[in-house]
Amino acid sequence: MRIGDLSARTGCSVRSLRYYEQQGLLAAERSSSGQRHYPDGAVDRVLLIQQLFAAGLSSPTIAELLPCVVDGRATPELLARLADQRDQIDRRIADLIGTRDRLDSVITAAGANLLTGRPCRGEGPR
Repeated sequence: MRIGDLSARTGCSVRSLRYYEQQGLLAAERSSSGQRHYPDGAVDRVLLIQQLFAAGLSSPTIAELLPCVVDGRATPELLARLADQRDQIDRRIADLIGTRDRLDSVITAAGANLLTGRPCRGEGPR
């Protein structure tokens, strides 16, 4: 498939796909006219790359990880780095859950204030 097709199927911009290729995360064959052509498996690979970026991994870490995903090769050092990344993700998730819970409390309190006619702190006549 061509780069525009891959972009459409993954929701990933053409610019990002070119970046992935520059970083060695994605490979394309070139036609005689220089157009990129990707195998069907590129869709799953791009989706995985996007997930790994969203999780906070860097391009070099992703490049090191991808062979692990494809053929199971890994080093103890890579596994330790990935475990650290996972722990960081867990901490961010916990922080986000705490933030959501705090917002739920604010929303509940603000809703109760609307029912009683009392303004929230910081609001009211000046």
